[in-house]
Amino acid sequence: MQTPRRYHHGDLRAALLAGAEDTLREKGPAALSLRELARDLGVSHAAPSRHFKDKQALLDALALVGFNRISRTMTTALEEAGESFADRLAAGARSYVDFAVANAELLDLMYSIKHTPEASEELGAASQRWTEQMMNLIVEGQRSGEVREGPLERVGIGVFSTLHGYATLAASDSLPEEMRGQDLDELVAYILRGCAPGA
Repeated sequence: MQTPRRYHHGDLRAALLAGAEDTLREKGPAALSLRELARDLGVSHAAPSRHFKDKQALLDALALVGFNRISRTMTTALEEAGESFADRLAAGARSYVDFAVANAELLDLMYSIKHTPEASEELGAASQRWTEQMMNLIVEGQRSGEVREGPLERVGIGVFSTLHGYATLAASDSLPEEMRGQDLDELVAYILRGCAPGA
């Protein structure tokens, strides 16, 4: 059961988003309510409307938080990785899968909202940021001769779909029993074979 938190001062918007993420993780998006969040924070039921006009606005903001977070996580992982394409791919892959597993409900929300016609330009740009990080990684690999030549989209779709598919399975606890808990070495090796010059 969620413990009510009292809100006294500071950033109400951030507090609402944090509370919404807790509710999303524990009960799912259907349970989100601005009125309930206001009650949990000890503010008037009208107070959240200064930041979110309705529940959809709250969900959009939550999705934006998620995309910004995965982009920052990916940036940190790549900055700390070695210089080779293999090292950087492994770091990026682990970063994404770890995020997906730790934020399964948020990840699902992020991608469902991203594809709605009402998605804001800001959300659309944020959703592309981590994909662009992976694409830039492939470009760097092509320049260094570690990745096969060819149109970026053609090479990148294999990398993205393999990684995203694995992350989605891991986040939904749908991997076969014998694969659960394994690290990503085998998956990264599979991607590297597909990207290798001459592949």
